[in-house]
Parts: sequence; C-alpha cells; structure tokens
Amino acid sequence: MERWDRVGRCAGYGAALALSPYLLIKVSWVVGSLVGLAPIGEAFNLAGWVLLNTVTIGMAGLGIALALALVRPWGMRIPGWLVAFCAWTGAGFLVSILPYAVLTTVLDAGRSSAADSGGGDSSMPGWEAALIQFGFIGMGCGLALAFPAYLRRRWPEAFTRQDADDAPTAPTWAAFVAGAVGLVWLYWAVGGTLGVANPAERDTNWLLLTGVGALWALLGAAATWTLSRKGAARVPRRFLLALAWLGSGSLFAWSCWKLPLTVFVALAQPTDATMPENLVVAPVLHFAAVAAGVGMMRSMVGARPRTGVGPTPLHKLHE
Repeated sequence: MERWDRVGRCAGYGAALALSPYLLIKVSWVVGSLVGLAPIGEAFNLAGWVLLNTVTIGMAGLGIALALALVRPWGMRIPGWLVAFCAWTGAGFLVSILPYAVLTTVLDAGRSSAADSGGGDSSMPGWEAALIQFGFIGMGCGLALAFPAYLRRRWPEAFTRQDADDAPTAPTWAAFVAGAVGLVWLYWAVGGTLGVANPAERDTNWLLLTGVGALWALLGAAATWTLSRKGAARVPRRFLLALAWLGSGSLFAWSCWKLPLTVFVALAQPTDATMPENLVVAPVLHFAAVAAGVGMMRSMVGARPRTGVGPTPLHKLHE
C-alpha cells in the first residue's frame, strides 16, 4: 500500500512537471504572436490563433492542477465527482493517445534518418515539438498511475474486497453504439473511402489518429459489454474496468473536441481548411461517440452492489 501510494505521488508530481513546458510554450506563442515576435500558425488569423492557444493554455493549466490534486492534501477535499470527471476526460485525451505518440515517434525517426531535410513545420523548432510530445506522454503516463493511487487513498475500503457481483449494468445501446463508431473509424483507418469526401486529404497522422480512436472505441465497447454479462468474464475485472474507463473517456473527450470543429468547418466552409471526412457523416459519428462515452461511464457510476457491502469509488463520487 505504501509503495503504491509512493509511486502514485511521484507520478502525479511527474505529470505536472512534464506538462509545464507545454504550458510555457503555449503562453510564449500567444504573447509572441500578439507583439509580433512569433509566427502565426498556417491557416489561422491572429484572433483564431490566440483563441485556440488560449483554450489549450486553460486545458494545460487544468491538467497540471488535476495532477497536483491527485497528490496534495487539498485534493482530498475536492468533490469526488469533479476529480473523477477531470481524470476521466484527461485520461481520454492523453492516456488513449499514447499508442499514437509511440507510433509517430518511430515514424518520425524513420523519416529523419531517410531524409535529412524534411518538410516539417518551419514555424515550430524541433526542441519545441519534442517538449510538447514529452508533455503529453508524461502527463498521460503520470495520470494513469496517480489516479488509481488517489482512489486507494480516498476510498481504501473499496480496494480491500473482491466483489465480482457488483458488475456495472451497462446499457446495451452504449456498447453497441461505441462498437459501431469504432468499426467505421477502423474502416477509414485501413483505407475505406465510404463516408470520406476528400480521400486526398488523408495523411499518415489522420490515419493513425483514426485507427487509435477505433482501437479504444472497440476495446471500451467490448470491455463494457463483458462487464455487463454476469459471470461471463475470464479476464480480470479491474483490467476490464480500466479498458472501459479509457475507452469511454477517449470517445467522450476526443469527440467533444472534434465535434465543434467539424461543425464549424461544415457551416463556415473556410477555404484553407479541408477535412477528409464527409461533413455530414463526421458530426453524426462524433455525436454518437460522445453519447456512447457518457452512457458507458454512467453504467459504471450507476452500478449498485448486490451483496450489501459498501459501494465502490465510482458509486461514491458525489462525496
């Protein structure tokens, strides 16, 4: 218990430290663009560039605050539902993207060895890109370790029993919708063109991101469905809960981010922004993903033990 708690605390501080350079870089971009000392990103005007980076500054600040809340005493006084929601969303953004970060790092290393002078983004120095990548990976890994340790400290009684009878009563529709969305994304990731309006706009990053999103949607759907089948799981229940947690968080977080952007592009039709997906199909998929993520999470939060023993952490998030 003490060793696990020590690992969680180190992970929380490490996550906050890892994300701090990202926050400072974003602040420098905003200040530099306002005073004319830093370039504006391609396809952006000054107002749009400042707005986008101000939003990401706020998200980075929340991420650092969350990491510290998981290890500092004042974090135990924050309402449990708020910490859980922020951790769920943060894990959906960062932990689920770790496979993409690893794959792009390998691919970028291969490209740089194959061609010394590539066509990278000249507006971002290599050291900035490396720090940003490190911040995402460090925050994702730290959150994955610090949050379970926080749960053990806040609700230790939930980790001292082995109830297999209090499985989440997952709504069938949530797992079904998540699986359907995941299959569509997987179809796109392997090269399918049905529902893709601009196939030429698909690049390696888009294919990888779509494939990673499909992976977590399908894993989360399978885990949620298995948890809802009493006595059907031979896989450790905590592992299934982790997959359902990450899968639902990935669906919710990333589609909440992409849905307004897709709707904006569909309505404003800017000439300098073209998306591969059909702009009718993509918003429907993102809305379905958000609904499925919420439904899967509600199934875990709303489950009630059938044995009369105390509730699990997810049942006490209102405290």
